[in-house]
Amino acid sequence: MSFTIEQIAEEALALPSDARALLADRLVESLDPLEDVYIRQLWVAEARSRRDDVRSGAVTTIPGQDALEHVRKSVAK
Repeated sequence: MSFTIEQIAEEALALPSDARALLADRLVESLDPLEDVYIRQLWVAEARSRRDDVRSGAVTTIPGQDALEHVRKSVAK
C-alpha cells in the first residue's frame, strides 16, 4: 500500500506529542550527514552574527521572562 506525504503527515500529526518528537528526531537523523554538517555551519554562523550584534550594541536584549510574556500574548491573540 502506498501513502502520499500528506497522508503520512496527517497520521504523524495525530500522534501524541512525545511520539511526534521521537519521529521528528528519527527523521532528522536519517538526513544526509553532509547536509547536516552544512546546516550546522549555517546555524553557527547565525549564532556568531547574533552574538556580535549584541556585543556591538546593534541589538538590544531583553530579559527572557519578558520575551516569553511577549510570545504568550502574541499566541493568545
